[in-house]
Amino acid sequence: MRPITNLLRSAVDDAIRYVLDGTRTWRFDLTSPEVDSDERSSVGTKLQYHVIQCLELRKEPPLDTMILGIPVEIKGTVRNTWMIPREGQCEITLLIQIDAKQHRFRALLMRTHRAWLTGKKGNRDLKRSPRADAVRDYALEVAPWTSLPPEPLRLLNTEQLRVVLGSEGMRKRMIALFGYLPEQVIPRTTITTVGASLGDPLKRARESKPDVLAAHGLVVLVGTWKADLRAAAKLGYDLSNEAWVAVPQHKLAI
Repeated sequence: MRPITNLLRSAVDDAIRYVLDGTRTWRFDLTSPEVDSDERSSVGTKLQYHVIQCLELRKEPPLDTMILGIPVEIKGTVRNTWMIPREGQCEITLLIQIDAKQHRFRALLMRTHRAWLTGKKGNRDLKRSPRADAVRDYALEVAPWTSLPPEPLRLLNTEQLRVVLGSEGMRKRMIALFGYLPEQVIPRTTITTVGASLGDPLKRARESKPDVLAAHGLVVLVGTWKADLRAAAKLGYDLSNEAWVAVPQHKLAI
């Protein structure tokens, strides 16, 4: 069984990528000015469904789900606090906070007593936020601050991004991407973001392998192929979930 932190990490990453919709928009960073505040806030709304899926729970009343027969509210936020709806007040709540700037998250479990919430009536939707001191004193840590799965495009500078996400064909983009990031594991979703709007970007990316080798002396290993998985594992690269990596050719001969 995967540790709870790993499961929640996957759920948060999935929710962020769902909202960014990189395969259509080329977006990969939640803090980008291209992502408006409403979209950023919607990550918290989408998150509950991804958490339920990753934890193999069910969406069921009276709150968001049931755990060991106990109703549980799931609230995510990209801000400094959470907004607890009236029906979730005084109930067990899984609180997930996303720090988009630091590319990390944490998760807490807390009974959100009304005595521990700000205000008296809340906003116009009757939502109220847990007080910072109450969170500090009464919330139980489920997952500490944990880095989200890396997004290699965040490592590139503006000029490099201009090339990788530019108007050149997929082959030239891939030659540039792997040339800029040798030995960096590249998630499958990064490849599809680079190839946004193109038909079958993964096939086009695979077709670029000889060009990457010719240009940079790098052999591209693809996590969908067992031989590549074994070769990558031998060198210490984790290509699970169909990730990619470009390795110097001489390393494969060792």
